[in-house]
Amino acid sequence: MLMQDSGFNSYQQVDLDAQAASANPHQLVLMLIDGLLDELTRIKGHIDAKRLAEKGAGINRCMNIIMGLDSALDLTNGGEIAANLHDLYDFSQIELYQASVNNDNERISNVERIMSNIREGWEGFGKHA
Repeated sequence: MLMQDSGFNSYQQVDLDAQAASANPHQLVLMLIDGLLDELTRIKGHIDAKRLAEKGAGINRCMNIIMGLDSALDLTNGGEIAANLHDLYDFSQIELYQASVNNDNERISNVERIMSNIREGWEGFGKHA
């Protein structure tokens, strides 16, 4: 079974790498948010199952994704939208930290809602750009 999982994971990684290589910046942001949302779902399961090491690793991955999204913001020229996104990313980081410390799925749900709304906005932006 482990060999099958390893093969599937390798296939997924190759597929993800191919998608990222051909994606424009807008698509990359959507891919990052999708990956974040998937990881948040896994974290909730880890919290429920009391798999604390896996929860911690997942929280770390999510924080890294959010830091990457935040670092791509142009706060000088991005105006109010960039500033608002920065604040939402900062709040999400705090919620993830608190979720990790307290094993609190409600805080994970807060981040899911925020990131789903941001994703929806990015998706709409892509249709009008």
